[in-house]
Amino acid sequence: MHDRHNIPVDDLAKAIFTVNRHAKTAPQPQHLYTIKKEAINQLLQEQRAEKVGLHFSNNPKLSNQHSTLLVKIGNYFFHMPPTRNDFQELDHLGHLDENYRNPQTKMSLSHAKKIIYRYLDWSPPSQREQTKTKSYTSRYFTPSSLGKMKWPPANSSRY
Repeated sequence: MHDRHNIPVDDLAKAIFTVNRHAKTAPQPQHLYTIKKEAINQLLQEQRAEKVGLHFSNNPKLSNQHSTLLVKIGNYFFHMPPTRNDFQELDHLGHLDENYRNPQTKMSLSHAKKIIYRYLDWSPPSQREQTKTKSYTSRYFTPSSLGKMKWPPANSSRY
């Protein structure tokens, strides 16, 4: 039994806003952007969100201008990558309006994630999965022993 339809759109919009705000400053934002994207796609599928149009991105990749899809959920607006069909079906709105801001929201990241997980019928990833990081390995890297040596040496047999 899914209770995703029982979650008000405004609560979902606030949760997505909170996740998006934290993702922008997170050291590893991939998971936060994934749940944002999945939640928005699900809302679009259920027609509880609407595609407004396309904007030029403020952060061009590799100096190439590209567009982002503007989606309206409740009183909030979000950007996400557009599909090929979006370019054919939606109007291009030009540059982003720098003066517009989403309403301020006070919601903890953990509460926002719980709302989105419940909506998506997902379970949160285990702590081990979240902290899995690649260790740096290189053929040219030699680990330093500085700071690992005891100084002065305790068993000095020079005398």
